[in-house]
Amino acid sequence: MPDVTFTTETMQYIALFESTTGAHAKDCLLVDDDTKIVFVVKTGDMGLAIGKNGNNINRVKKQIGRHIEVIEYSEDPREFIRNLFQPAAVKNVAISTKGDRSIAIVDIATKDKGLAIGKNGRNILKVKLLAQRHHKLDDVVINNQK
Repeated sequence: MPDVTFTTETMQYIALFESTTGAHAKDCLLVDDDTKIVFVVKTGDMGLAIGKNGNNINRVKKQIGRHIEVIEYSEDPREFIRNLFQPAAVKNVAISTKGDRSIAIVDIATKDKGLAIGKNGRNILKVKLLAQRHHKLDDVVINNQK
């Protein structure tokens, strides 16, 4: 995994998240003008992070006072990208390498394209940033299907 650096603030959020949920956070990212925090959790820790009836994640949300999003990490970049786009329906993920650039080409169900891109492109920007941080992908492109 590439080097992921944390600020003092993100380290505090990770410590709070891990002590509250028992899940291991691999990454913490402040997005949407710092109104939302995205935690990337270790493979298999998604259930622990959410907790029964969402209790763990709701406790973290209440303590931090911001919207929380939890994404499950995967060593497989295709699977990780699928997880990043949740709840949008991903039909296929292909990784293309040209020279020294790696690009993920993602086929999204037509009805979910707006959800995948997000308001003002927020969701796709988050996907691109996390794909770069964890799998050194230079870009993530949503494929236009007819």
